[in-house]
Amino acid sequence: MADFGRHYIGSYRVLRLLRSSQTCNIYEGLHETHNLRVALKVLKREHVRNRHERVLLKHEFMVAKDLDHPRVIKHYDYGVHDRLPCLALEFFCVRNMKQAVQTGLGELIYYAPKIVRQSAEGLEYFHSENWIHRDVKPDNYLLDEHGNVKLIDFSLAQSKKTGMFARMFVRSRVQGTRSYMSPEQIRGKRVDVRADIYSFGCTMFHLIAGKPPFTAFSANELLSKHLKAPVPSLAAMNSNVAPEFAQLLQKTMAKRPAARFQSVREFLTEFGHVKMFRVDPPPPADQQAGMSAES
Repeated sequence: MADFGRHYIGSYRVLRLLRSSQTCNIYEGLHETHNLRVALKVLKREHVRNRHERVLLKHEFMVAKDLDHPRVIKHYDYGVHDRLPCLALEFFCVRNMKQAVQTGLGELIYYAPKIVRQSAEGLEYFHSENWIHRDVKPDNYLLDEHGNVKLIDFSLAQSKKTGMFARMFVRSRVQGTRSYMSPEQIRGKRVDVRADIYSFGCTMFHLIAGKPPFTAFSANELLSKHLKAPVPSLAAMNSNVAPEFAQLLQKTMAKRPAARFQSVREFLTEFGHVKMFRVDPPPPADQQAGMSAES
């Protein structure tokens, strides 16, 4: 599908490949009738026979189809075309938070407080709709050049009310991403929103420090650190971080759920009363040019 020409997936014209994951390709698409630009998440052909992956994709749509919040990606449509399951999503931007950090946040660090707030707002809304995300990580936040954020990928989401979808997974199988996984997830215990809060803390640590809080040479060592190791000093990674913000983030990553913030709203309330940096980062060059022109 490299030369897209006039290739269609259902009602959507395929414009270009945006990125590939282990199981899916993400394309830019266009619904020509409605002049709607979308992202098409298509299961790779080699995974079509994998019932588990098919169910994950459809489950993501069932979770997200009624969600409506500026910090959460919209889901428009689900279908199977040429035997390939496909999601049509709001087109926001190509880059996720992990990619932004890998390429160097640079001037984007000016927007860090906005990024943290919007990331939390998206997760808070998701929880308010009675879902637990279970895979909060930098890869699952899209991030544009102005620091605007959208939460994505609800394939592992579980209902807060019914535990819906939990039975789909083999109990001994760890679900989530090891670098951001809460201790209770690692232990295979039933989780609530506080597991997402732990993962959110790890994600924001990665944003500010440039790497996850815990790294290791093996999966077992990494999981053991989440279970037992103290949270590393964020100030040691970024000397401009204000101590009150470092303490706030440390609380999100407490080993015991009872010692964390009990809701994202609690975090946002305290975040609104602390400085994030000792010295505010300078605005991006384009903003500085605009301010100079105005003066």
